[in-house]
Amino acid sequence: MKFLDLAKVYIRSGSGGSGAVSFRREKYIEYGGPDGGDGGNGGSVTVEVVDGLNTLIDFRYQQHFFANNGGSGMGQQRTGASGKDIILRVPAGTEILDEDQETVLGELEEVGQRLVLAKGGNGGFGNLYFKSSTNQAPRRANPGQAGVERTIWLRLKLIADAGLLGMPNAGKSTFLAATSNARPKIADYPFTTLHPNLGVVGIDNTEFVMADIPGLIDGAHDGRGLGDLFLGHVEKCSVLLHLVDATAGDFIQNYRVIMHEVNAYGGNLNDKPIIIGLNKIDSLDEEERVFFKEELEAVCGQNVLLLSSVSGEGVPEALRALRHVIDDTISKADQSDEDLGEWKP
Repeated sequence: MKFLDLAKVYIRSGSGGSGAVSFRREKYIEYGGPDGGDGGNGGSVTVEVVDGLNTLIDFRYQQHFFANNGGSGMGQQRTGASGKDIILRVPAGTEILDEDQETVLGELEEVGQRLVLAKGGNGGFGNLYFKSSTNQAPRRANPGQAGVERTIWLRLKLIADAGLLGMPNAGKSTFLAATSNARPKIADYPFTTLHPNLGVVGIDNTEFVMADIPGLIDGAHDGRGLGDLFLGHVEKCSVLLHLVDATAGDFIQNYRVIMHEVNAYGGNLNDKPIIIGLNKIDSLDEEERVFFKEELEAVCGQNVLLLSSVSGEGVPEALRALRHVIDDTISKADQSDEDLGEWKP
Protein backbone atom coordinates (compact mmCIF):
# COMPACT_ATOMS: atom_id res chain seq x y z
CA MET A 1 0.00 0.00 0.00
CA LYS A 2 1.38 3.40 -0.95
CA PHE A 3 2.12 5.80 1.89
CA LEU A 4 0.29 9.13 2.01
CA ASP A 5 0.56 11.42 5.02
CA LEU A 6 -1.27 14.56 3.79
CA ALA A 7 -4.68 14.82 2.16
CA LYS A 8 -7.07 17.65 1.34
CA VAL A 9 -10.77 16.83 1.58
CA TYR A 10 -13.98 18.75 1.02
CA ILE A 11 -16.86 18.06 3.39
CA ARG A 12 -20.43 19.24 3.70
CA SER A 13 -22.99 18.32 6.31
CA GLY A 14 -26.62 17.82 5.37
CA SER A 15 -29.21 20.59 5.61
CA GLY A 16 -32.21 20.14 7.84
CA GLY A 17 -35.57 19.38 6.27
CA SER A 18 -38.35 22.00 6.15
CA GLY A 19 -41.29 21.84 8.51
CA ALA A 20 -44.74 21.13 7.03
CA VAL A 21 -47.86 23.30 7.02
CA SER A 22 -50.76 20.89 7.24
CA PHE A 23 -54.20 20.68 8.85
CA ARG A 24 -56.09 17.63 9.95
CA ARG A 25 -59.19 17.24 7.82
CA GLU A 26 -61.20 14.15 8.55
CA LYS A 27 -64.88 13.37 8.38
CA TYR A 28 -66.74 13.76 11.66
CA ILE A 29 -63.84 15.76 13.19
CA GLU A 30 -64.97 19.35 13.27
CA TYR A 31 -61.85 21.01 14.65
CA GLY A 32 -58.89 19.06 13.26
CA GLY A 33 -56.27 21.73 13.83
CA PRO A 34 -52.68 21.86 12.59
CA ASP A 35 -50.74 18.60 12.22
CA GLY A 36 -47.65 19.57 10.21
CA GLY A 37 -44.56 17.65 11.35
CA ASP A 38 -40.99 18.87 11.82
CA GLY A 39 -38.24 18.39 9.27
CA GLY A 40 -35.52 15.82 9.83
CA ASN A 41 -31.99 16.72 10.90
CA GLY A 42 -29.23 16.72 8.31
CA GLY A 43 -26.41 14.20 8.45
CA SER A 44 -23.10 15.13 10.11
CA VAL A 45 -19.55 14.53 8.89
CA THR A 46 -17.43 12.76 11.51
CA VAL A 47 -13.85 11.51 11.51
CA GLU A 48 -13.02 8.32 13.44
CA VAL A 49 -9.81 6.44 14.20
CA VAL A 50 -9.94 2.78 13.16
CA ASP A 51 -7.49 -0.05 13.60
CA GLY A 52 -5.50 -1.46 10.71
CA LEU A 53 -4.75 1.80 8.86
CA ASN A 54 -1.33 3.44 8.63
CA THR A 55 -1.78 5.76 5.65
CA LEU A 56 -4.23 8.28 4.19
CA ILE A 57 -4.09 6.73 0.72
CA ASP A 58 -7.88 6.26 0.62
CA PHE A 59 -8.34 10.03 0.45
CA ARG A 60 -6.34 10.25 -2.77
CA TYR A 61 -9.17 8.57 -4.65
CA GLN A 62 -12.06 10.31 -2.89
CA GLN A 63 -11.84 13.88 -1.67
CA HIS A 64 -15.50 14.92 -1.45
CA PHE A 65 -17.74 13.79 1.40
CA PHE A 66 -21.30 15.12 1.46
CA ALA A 67 -23.81 13.99 4.09
CA ASN A 68 -27.48 13.56 3.19
CA ASN A 69 -30.06 16.28 3.82
CA GLY A 70 -32.91 15.75 6.23
CA GLY A 71 -36.37 14.94 4.89
CA SER A 72 -39.21 17.44 4.97
CA GLY A 73 -41.96 17.14 7.55
CA MET A 74 -45.37 15.86 6.52
CA GLY A 75 -48.96 15.95 7.64
CA GLN A 76 -50.38 13.76 10.38
CA GLN A 77 -47.56 14.94 12.65
CA ARG A 78 -44.95 12.98 10.73
CA THR A 79 -41.33 14.06 11.17
CA GLY A 80 -39.01 13.92 8.18
CA ALA A 81 -36.26 11.31 8.04
CA SER A 82 -32.85 12.32 9.36
CA GLY A 83 -29.95 12.43 6.91
CA LYS A 84 -27.33 9.69 7.05
CA ASP A 85 -24.02 10.62 8.67
CA ILE A 86 -20.69 10.36 6.84
CA ILE A 87 -17.73 8.85 8.72
CA LEU A 88 -14.14 9.45 7.57
CA ARG A 89 -11.97 6.57 8.76
CA VAL A 90 -8.37 7.55 9.52
CA PRO A 91 -5.34 5.94 11.21
CA ALA A 92 -4.18 6.80 14.71
CA GLY A 93 -2.03 9.92 14.85
CA THR A 94 -4.10 11.93 12.36
CA GLU A 95 -4.18 15.68 12.84
CA ILE A 96 -7.13 17.70 11.50
CA LEU A 97 -6.20 21.11 10.10
CA ASP A 98 -8.34 23.94 8.77
CA GLU A 99 -8.01 25.15 5.20
CA ASP A 100 -5.11 27.46 6.14
CA GLN A 101 -3.10 24.36 7.22
CA GLU A 102 -2.21 26.13 10.48
CA THR A 103 -5.34 26.05 12.64
CA VAL A 104 -5.54 22.67 14.40
CA LEU A 105 -9.12 21.46 14.70
CA GLY A 106 -8.25 18.28 16.54
CA GLU A 107 -5.77 15.43 16.93
CA LEU A 108 -6.84 11.79 17.08
CA GLU A 109 -4.44 9.32 18.67
CA GLU A 110 -6.50 6.39 19.96
CA VAL A 111 -8.61 3.81 18.14
CA GLY A 112 -12.30 4.66 18.48
CA GLN A 113 -11.72 8.37 19.05
CA ARG A 114 -14.15 10.56 17.13
CA LEU A 115 -14.46 14.21 16.13
CA VAL A 116 -17.44 15.92 14.50
CA LEU A 117 -16.11 18.10 11.69
CA ALA A 118 -19.41 19.44 10.35
CA LYS A 119 -22.66 19.10 12.27
CA GLY A 120 -25.84 18.56 10.29
CA GLY A 121 -28.46 21.29 10.22
CA ASN A 122 -31.51 21.07 12.45
CA GLY A 123 -34.86 20.36 10.89
CA GLY A 124 -37.42 23.17 10.75
CA PHE A 125 -40.54 23.21 12.93
CA GLY A 126 -43.89 22.34 11.39
CA ASN A 127 -46.99 24.42 12.04
CA LEU A 128 -48.02 22.06 14.83
CA TYR A 129 -45.15 23.47 16.92
CA PHE A 130 -46.57 27.00 16.72
CA LYS A 131 -50.05 26.08 17.92
CA SER A 132 -51.06 27.97 21.07
CA SER A 133 -54.14 29.12 22.91
CA THR A 134 -54.09 32.39 21.00
CA ASN A 135 -53.08 30.90 17.66
CA GLN A 136 -55.20 27.85 17.00
CA ALA A 137 -54.46 27.63 13.27
CA PRO A 138 -50.88 28.73 12.56
CA ARG A 139 -49.94 28.82 8.90
CA ARG A 140 -46.22 29.07 9.25
CA ALA A 141 -43.36 26.58 9.37
CA ASN A 142 -39.60 26.96 9.61
CA PRO A 143 -37.17 26.01 6.87
CA GLY A 144 -34.38 23.64 7.82
CA GLN A 145 -31.01 24.90 8.98
CA ALA A 146 -28.36 24.92 6.25
CA GLY A 147 -25.49 22.47 6.43
CA VAL A 148 -21.83 23.37 6.96
CA GLU A 149 -19.40 23.27 4.03
CA ARG A 150 -15.67 23.44 4.62
CA THR A 151 -12.29 22.35 3.37
CA ILE A 152 -9.94 20.55 5.74
CA TRP A 153 -6.52 18.90 5.67
CA LEU A 154 -5.73 15.52 7.16
CA ARG A 155 -2.13 15.13 8.27
CA LEU A 156 -0.77 11.85 9.56
CA LYS A 157 1.92 11.81 12.22
CA LEU A 158 3.28 8.33 12.77
CA ILE A 159 2.90 6.85 16.23
CA ALA A 160 6.36 5.46 17.00
CA ASP A 161 8.47 5.08 20.13
CA ALA A 162 11.75 6.02 18.45
CA GLY A 163 12.63 7.98 15.33
CA LEU A 164 15.69 7.94 13.11
CA LEU A 165 17.17 11.25 11.94
CA GLY A 166 20.03 12.00 9.63
CA MET A 167 21.18 13.37 6.31
CA PRO A 168 20.41 11.48 3.10
CA ASN A 169 22.48 8.27 2.89
CA ALA A 170 23.27 8.32 6.61
CA GLY A 171 22.24 4.65 6.83
CA LYS A 172 18.83 5.02 8.47
CA SER A 173 17.04 2.54 6.22
CA THR A 174 19.86 0.03 6.61
CA PHE A 175 19.69 0.40 10.39
CA LEU A 176 15.92 -0.17 10.38
CA ALA A 177 16.24 -3.20 8.10
CA ALA A 178 18.99 -4.66 10.29
CA THR A 179 17.04 -4.30 13.52
CA SER A 180 13.45 -5.06 12.46
CA ASN A 181 11.36 -6.95 9.94
CA ALA A 182 10.84 -3.78 7.86
CA ARG A 183 12.26 -3.86 4.36
CA PRO A 184 12.72 -0.29 3.16
CA LYS A 185 14.37 0.45 -0.17
CA ILE A 186 18.14 0.72 0.21
CA ALA A 187 20.49 2.16 -2.44
CA ASP A 188 23.75 4.10 -2.69
CA TYR A 189 22.21 7.41 -3.75
CA PRO A 190 20.54 10.21 -1.75
CA PHE A 191 16.79 10.34 -1.10
CA THR A 192 16.27 6.62 -1.64
CA THR A 193 13.56 6.72 1.01
CA LEU A 194 10.66 8.87 -0.17
CA HIS A 195 8.24 8.13 2.67
CA PRO A 196 8.60 7.13 6.33
CA ASN A 197 8.84 3.46 7.24
CA LEU A 198 7.85 1.72 10.45
CA GLY A 199 9.43 -1.34 11.99
CA VAL A 200 9.04 -3.30 15.22
CA VAL A 201 12.40 -3.62 16.94
CA GLY A 202 13.15 -6.31 19.52
CA ILE A 203 15.88 -6.19 22.16
CA ASP A 204 16.21 -8.11 25.43
CA ASN A 205 12.73 -9.67 25.10
CA THR A 206 11.09 -6.26 24.67
CA GLU A 207 9.75 -4.55 21.57
CA PHE A 208 9.21 -0.99 20.45
CA VAL A 209 8.24 0.76 17.21
CA MET A 210 10.87 2.67 15.25
CA ALA A 211 10.24 5.14 12.41
CA ASP A 212 12.71 5.76 9.60
CA ILE A 213 12.31 9.41 8.62
CA PRO A 214 13.52 10.29 5.09
CA GLY A 215 16.71 12.30 4.87
CA LEU A 216 16.53 15.96 5.77
CA ILE A 217 18.50 18.76 4.18
CA ASP A 218 19.38 22.34 5.07
CA GLY A 219 16.20 24.43 5.07
CA ALA A 220 13.82 21.50 5.51
CA HIS A 221 11.88 23.29 8.28
CA ASP A 222 10.98 25.98 5.71
CA GLY A 223 9.71 23.39 3.24
CA ARG A 224 12.90 22.95 1.22
CA GLY A 225 13.32 19.59 -0.45
CA LEU A 226 10.71 17.25 0.97
CA GLY A 227 9.91 19.98 3.48
CA ASP A 228 8.84 19.81 7.07
CA LEU A 229 6.22 17.10 6.48
CA PHE A 230 8.59 14.37 7.58
CA LEU A 231 9.74 16.26 10.67
CA GLY A 232 6.14 16.08 11.90
CA HIS A 233 6.41 12.31 12.09
CA VAL A 234 8.92 12.46 14.94
CA GLU A 235 6.74 14.68 17.14
CA LYS A 236 5.19 11.59 18.76
CA CYS A 237 8.47 9.78 19.37
CA SER A 238 9.84 9.41 22.88
CA VAL A 239 13.47 9.46 21.72
CA LEU A 240 15.39 10.24 18.54
CA LEU A 241 18.43 8.45 17.19
CA HIS A 242 20.55 10.81 15.10
CA LEU A 243 22.74 8.80 12.74
CA VAL A 244 25.82 10.61 11.48
CA ASP A 245 27.63 9.18 8.46
CA ALA A 246 31.25 8.72 9.50
CA THR A 247 32.33 8.36 5.86
CA ALA A 248 30.94 11.76 4.84
CA GLY A 249 33.44 14.45 3.98
CA ASP A 250 32.22 16.86 6.67
CA PHE A 251 30.19 14.80 9.14
CA ILE A 252 30.44 17.58 11.75
CA GLN A 253 28.62 20.01 9.46
CA ASN A 254 26.04 17.34 8.65
CA TYR A 255 25.36 16.94 12.36
CA ARG A 256 24.94 20.69 12.78
CA VAL A 257 22.53 20.93 9.83
CA ILE A 258 20.19 18.26 11.21
CA MET A 259 20.22 19.70 14.72
CA HIS A 260 19.48 23.17 13.33
CA GLU A 261 16.47 21.82 11.42
CA VAL A 262 15.16 20.01 14.51
CA ASN A 263 15.46 23.11 16.67
CA ALA A 264 14.02 25.43 14.01
CA TYR A 265 11.02 23.21 13.35
CA GLY A 266 9.60 23.57 16.85
CA GLY A 267 6.87 21.19 17.94
CA ASN A 268 8.85 20.39 21.12
CA LEU A 269 11.40 18.45 19.06
CA ASN A 270 14.28 20.31 20.68
CA ASP A 271 13.07 19.05 24.09
CA LYS A 272 13.18 15.39 23.11
CA PRO A 273 16.13 13.23 24.16
CA ILE A 274 18.46 12.61 21.22
CA ILE A 275 21.02 9.82 21.05
CA ILE A 276 23.92 10.44 18.68
CA GLY A 277 25.30 7.50 16.71
CA LEU A 278 28.37 7.61 14.45
CA ASN A 279 27.35 5.17 11.73
CA LYS A 280 29.30 3.16 9.12
CA ILE A 281 32.33 2.64 11.36
CA ASP A 282 33.05 -0.60 9.50
CA SER A 283 34.76 1.63 6.92
CA LEU A 284 37.09 3.18 9.53
CA ASP A 285 40.19 1.86 11.22
CA GLU A 286 40.63 1.97 15.00
CA GLU A 287 42.51 5.26 15.03
CA GLU A 288 39.89 7.01 12.86
CA ARG A 289 37.07 5.73 15.07
CA VAL A 290 38.59 7.23 18.19
CA PHE A 291 39.44 10.52 16.49
CA PHE A 292 36.02 10.99 14.84
CA LYS A 293 34.22 10.06 18.04
CA GLU A 294 36.14 12.63 20.07
CA GLU A 295 35.54 15.30 17.43
CA LEU A 296 31.79 14.72 17.38
CA GLU A 297 31.54 14.55 21.17
CA ALA A 298 33.30 17.89 21.43
CA VAL A 299 30.62 19.45 19.22
CA CYS A 300 27.48 17.78 20.58
CA GLY A 301 28.54 17.73 24.22
CA GLN A 302 27.36 14.19 24.92
CA ASN A 303 28.45 10.60 24.52
CA VAL A 304 28.50 9.31 20.93
CA LEU A 305 27.78 5.68 20.11
CA LEU A 306 29.86 3.89 17.48
CA LEU A 307 27.85 1.52 15.32
CA SER A 308 27.62 -0.19 11.98
CA SER A 309 24.33 -1.43 10.57
CA VAL A 310 26.20 -3.69 8.12
CA SER A 311 28.48 -5.50 10.56
CA GLY A 312 26.12 -5.16 13.54
CA GLU A 313 28.80 -3.61 15.72
CA GLY A 314 27.33 -1.31 18.37
CA VAL A 315 23.73 -1.91 17.21
CA PRO A 316 22.54 -3.77 20.37
CA GLU A 317 24.00 -1.01 22.55
CA ALA A 318 22.13 1.63 20.54
CA LEU A 319 18.85 -0.28 20.82
CA ARG A 320 19.30 -0.69 24.58
CA ALA A 321 19.94 3.04 24.93
CA LEU A 322 16.72 3.77 23.02
CA ARG A 323 14.78 1.25 25.09
CA HIS A 324 16.06 2.80 28.32
CA VAL A 325 14.85 6.28 27.35
CA ILE A 326 11.48 4.92 26.19
CA ASP A 327 10.97 3.11 29.50
CA ASP A 328 11.84 6.27 31.42
CA THR A 329 9.35 8.29 29.39
CA ILE A 330 6.58 5.77 30.01
CA SER A 331 7.30 5.61 33.75
CA LYS A 332 7.29 9.42 34.00
CA ALA A 333 3.95 9.59 32.19
CA ASP A 334 2.46 6.99 34.54
CA GLN A 335 3.82 8.83 37.56
CA SER A 336 2.32 12.09 36.29
CA ASP A 337 -1.09 10.43 35.95
CA GLU A 338 -0.84 9.08 39.49
CA ASP A 339 0.11 12.50 40.87
CA LEU A 340 -3.03 14.01 39.38
CA GLY A 341 -5.10 11.62 41.47
CA GLU A 342 -8.85 11.30 41.24
CA TRP A 343 -10.55 14.47 40.10
CA LYS A 344 -13.03 16.01 42.50
CA PRO A 345 -15.25 19.05 41.98
